[in-house]
Amino acid sequence: MKLTENKRQSMNRLSDENGIISALAFDQRGALKKLMKQYSEEEPSSDMMEQLKTIVAEELTPYASSMLLDPEYGLPASKALYPGTGLLLAYEKTGYDTSSTERLPDCLNEWSVRRLKEQGADAIKFLLYYDADGNTETNLKKQAYIERVGAECAGEDIPFFLEILAYDENNSDVAGLEYACVKPHKVIEAMKTFSDPRFGIDVLKVEVPVNMNYVEGFTDKEPVYTTDEAKRWFLLQEQATSLPYIYLSAGVSAELFRKTLIFAKEAGARFNGVLCGRATWAGSVKYFMQNGEKAAREWLCSEGMENIRALNEVLLQTAVPWTEK
Repeated sequence: MKLTENKRQSMNRLSDENGIISALAFDQRGALKKLMKQYSEEEPSSDMMEQLKTIVAEELTPYASSMLLDPEYGLPASKALYPGTGLLLAYEKTGYDTSSTERLPDCLNEWSVRRLKEQGADAIKFLLYYDADGNTETNLKKQAYIERVGAECAGEDIPFFLEILAYDENNSDVAGLEYACVKPHKVIEAMKTFSDPRFGIDVLKVEVPVNMNYVEGFTDKEPVYTTDEAKRWFLLQEQATSLPYIYLSAGVSAELFRKTLIFAKEAGARFNGVLCGRATWAGSVKYFMQNGEKAAREWLCSEGMENIRALNEVLLQTAVPWTEK
């Protein structure tokens, strides 16, 4: 991968002194509303969402190399980052049309890459749902869309992070046994597709290739994958791309995510960091909704801080610098 000097400087701001991307993700919007709603009978307001994102930014970014936020509720938080913390801003609309299996991508109408850059973004993140075995016409639409986003990022000389969430057009239960059997293929094939230089992607943000809840030694149920099979999938994922790639936590517990990174390293994965969200800060939502800002800050300064510090310790042992890619 060849980087312009501006992109290189941006990537350095997004990573730590070792070239590892230890980023905190809090660009959730619809998912955050649902989580907040669990602890309140009232509909969470925009002000409440902005306040919680700002609190998390203030308390946890001293321990992160960068933070991912959204421009809809996250701009106040972007001004509260610890000095030297990099900023990624999300460009996609939240959620997808549940009346169709297509899950077509869509940019935020009021924003452009230039406008996100003007808000201080060091990189642009775009989320794409992709079924490698899905409808050919649908996938062509998605590929063309990502080409346009990549061209826009290239025009503004800013790194493009593509987050790929694999799914099955014919099976909505991504946590189930049936999907666990096909997940490795779908994750890896999507990575292969979007590693093509035509898309202009600088970093892939991806799922681990297997559902760890079905891996031998990680489950009390009948496993889908033996330990050796699971490790083979991690190695094949590593071989699927020459781009830097980072793992998303996908809502699993902080402990399971740390164990997964160690497993990935043992398997031969040379990943370059993480963009970790709910595994780090989700516990603060209950305290914020039920007891207010002070209680949320207390949780973040104890358990939240420990979550991210423990994750950073694991990253030191497992991740490799993005510059090696």
